[in-house]
Amino acid sequence: MKRRHLMPFGAQCDAERGVRFRLWAPGARAVELCIEAPQPCAALSMGRLEGGWFELATHAAAPGTRYRYRISGAQLVPDPASRCNPQDVHGASEVIDPGAYEWHDGNWRGRPWHEAVLYEVHVGAFTPAGTFEAAAQRLPYLRDLGVTAVELMPIAEFPGARNWGYDGVLPFAPDSRYGRPDDLKRLVDAAHRLGLMVLLDVVYNHFGPDGNYLHVYARDFFSRHHQTPWGAAINFDGPGSRVVRDFFIHNALYWLEEFHLDGLRLDAVHAILDDSRPDILTEIAQAVRRGPGHTRHVHLVLENDNNAARHLARDAHGAARCYDAQWNDDVHHALHVLLTGERDGYYADYVGEPERHLGRALTQGYAYQGEYSVFRHRPRGEASRHLPPGAFIAFLQNHDQVGNRAFGERLVALTTPEALRAGLALLLLAPSIPMLFMGEEFGCTRPFPFFCDFTGELARAVTAGRRSEFAAFAQFREAGAVEAIPDPNAQSTFALAGLDWSCLEQPEHAAWLAFVRELLEARHREIVPRLPALVSGGAKFVVGGRAALRAEWPCADGSRLAVAANLSREAGDMNPPIAGTTIHACPRHAAREMSNGRLPPWAVVWAVEAGAPR
Repeated sequence: MKRRHLMPFGAQCDAERGVRFRLWAPGARAVELCIEAPQPCAALSMGRLEGGWFELATHAAAPGTRYRYRISGAQLVPDPASRCNPQDVHGASEVIDPGAYEWHDGNWRGRPWHEAVLYEVHVGAFTPAGTFEAAAQRLPYLRDLGVTAVELMPIAEFPGARNWGYDGVLPFAPDSRYGRPDDLKRLVDAAHRLGLMVLLDVVYNHFGPDGNYLHVYARDFFSRHHQTPWGAAINFDGPGSRVVRDFFIHNALYWLEEFHLDGLRLDAVHAILDDSRPDILTEIAQAVRRGPGHTRHVHLVLENDNNAARHLARDAHGAARCYDAQWNDDVHHALHVLLTGERDGYYADYVGEPERHLGRALTQGYAYQGEYSVFRHRPRGEASRHLPPGAFIAFLQNHDQVGNRAFGERLVALTTPEALRAGLALLLLAPSIPMLFMGEEFGCTRPFPFFCDFTGELARAVTAGRRSEFAAFAQFREAGAVEAIPDPNAQSTFALAGLDWSCLEQPEHAAWLAFVRELLEARHREIVPRLPALVSGGAKFVVGGRAALRAEWPCADGSRLAVAANLSREAGDMNPPIAGTTIHACPRHAAREMSNGRLPPWAVVWAVEAGAPR
């Protein structure tokens, strides 16, 4: 089986015309195609079309040809729609024939969203080799763990040898450090054979600071009136924005069709500034639902600090109209405060009543649904109680919440084993979609610091900026303290982030792995079958003494999924106790003690309570 996505730009193989090259360069006087390998040849003039387009079809190029464009007789640039850039972001692009790969997953139709257990992976740090091929070899381990969906951090071509991926500048090209496009396809193919979905994190809110040449010949890619924390916003609503919108719509379809991915996670959409209607988020979702999502399960996920609920609306059958789910920072922040006691930064919004915030986030989606945020100095969020639990992804850790700490410490270094087990028991059995960060399942103690590979003045600015971020924190107020923060550009900083798989041979880490496997087995056995029958908007919670929390989710058959949790180091009251059939108790004696109206420290009990049919 062959798969390809046809694009109105870039290099497209054509059986009759050779290779068609097409570039939108409204700021260029002329554009030439410069073939650099395997045999360099004279520059070929590209024809000017209406609307700022330049095009050339030629038999001088074929799959494997490396090329760049010369702009106005001067600047050489890679193809912004390059499918492969083997010599990094400043080098030549390579013509790729997508039809050369033979797929073996013709019967794959994906998996329904309620079955999702996500596992976030940074390809470069996941294995010692740091490649798509090496990651594929770990897929049976993830399947056996109970994971059903691998979420890859951004892989679009970025500058240098290492990066989190959010500094990508060639959004159609898998980064050459991880392998060639076919290596990524083999990873996806292998995942599907094991019943695993693969989702990709994509960045549509900005381009990275090094290697982006669009300003040379297509300034209309950038907004004249919107700004982001990373510079000028992408132009989704100004002059020339139709081409820009199509560029990103095609990018979403490209990953889903040509690489047969099962979904996308759109990074920081609160920084996508678009005053048009429909906005670009809606237009991307509509294109996906009409296209690949029409014949198989395709899932769209958002990161949105604004807690906007409108993007997550469901139709009369409960299916997502646009986006399936959003990362729910509120669950993380409230749990983090309870498990660690930290109060700095955005945790300040959760310090006063972390149990109430957690209960509301677990049962209603957002903890902040329009209430005033002291940290942000403004109201935050929209009403979300009407949405099903599956519209929210919950996590204890992810790349941001670990890597944006000064030293990238994981939770295992910030709290006690008892507290962390309670947090995992609550997270992995809750009706919301759970996500693990790579290594979390075996209690990985290695940090995941922020890393990149810039050079020169940009490298110095990133290092200085990283350290200045933490200068106001109490632990860094002493002179010279910030100098201990790892330099993001140092190879040694990246080396810290690599998973140590050998630690699984140690009893402590093997025990963590067994505990998470047990929880995920219980989830697939007891929780997942009940999720389609949960009554949207019917969940409720109550906070008891100390840090005791009780929550329940009604089902259509009258039964209730219920949890009692005591997220503190002292015993707490639980009256009345939850009754019914216990699904899981952590620690194991917690259910017995709860029957007497008390919950031991760091205890979580899940049960199904019977009731009259609705």
